[in-house]
Amino acid sequence: MAKFDLDVVLEFYANAWPTEEGVRDMRPWVRGQWIPFDADALSQFLGDSLVLEEGQECEYSQRRNQADGFDEEAIAQLLCKPGQDFSRTAAGRRVRIMHTSMTTFTQIWTKLLLSNVLPSDHNSDLPLPKCQLVYAILTRMSVHVAKLIADAIYLFAGMPPTRHPLDLDKSNRALGFPALITGLCQSFGVPVTPSKVIRPPITRAFIEKYCMPRQAQGDALQAADALPPPRQADLAGSFGMEQYL
Repeated sequence: MAKFDLDVVLEFYANAWPTEEGVRDMRPWVRGQWIPFDADALSQFLGDSLVLEEGQECEYSQRRNQADGFDEEAIAQLLCKPGQDFSRTAAGRRVRIMHTSMTTFTQIWTKLLLSNVLPSDHNSDLPLPKCQLVYAILTRMSVHVAKLIADAIYLFAGMPPTRHPLDLDKSNRALGFPALITGLCQSFGVPVTPSKVIRPPITRAFIEKYCMPRQAQGDALQAADALPPPRQADLAGSFGMEQYL
């Protein structure tokens, strides 16, 4: 879906606001319909191909829950250009990889993830937790993308609004997943009128413009084309969902 219904998305988030502390309600009321956005509902809507048993976690989540689940040296070696590393705190703790330190392939995945799976209005660098996600994908771990999106929507819904610096009657906070929410509401029978256009898809032209130095474009694109595609189940149907995000 190339457009979204702003009024429907605003109503969705207004009614998804957590009302009771400790109660994780993921089913707002939108124009006479309950709209579930938990991982199971999103998996069904997006055609998720990752099948997990009850209580089972994807490999990425399993690693995240382990104290030493991710090797930061291995992450830096895979995601950074030769000779580059994480930015560190004064105490030496790794915190993020800057855009200029990333390989072209890492930049591509960063743009894709921060636009579609874990939206952020600040994508010039990649914090450590998101570096772990990129590393998990590139090393073919299974990733339950629908759960990541469900958790991100819940987080968006609970964020307090911030005022626009020039117009105090407006919020300065971006809406997450507007086209996905429009499509999700429509699938449950909510009438929608998509009129707001979302950002254009990440294409080869976008990659050439934003993800690589001009002199290296040809070689880098050939290298990216030559890489084997991730296993379908690992991405939990994520790239078939770009039209909804």
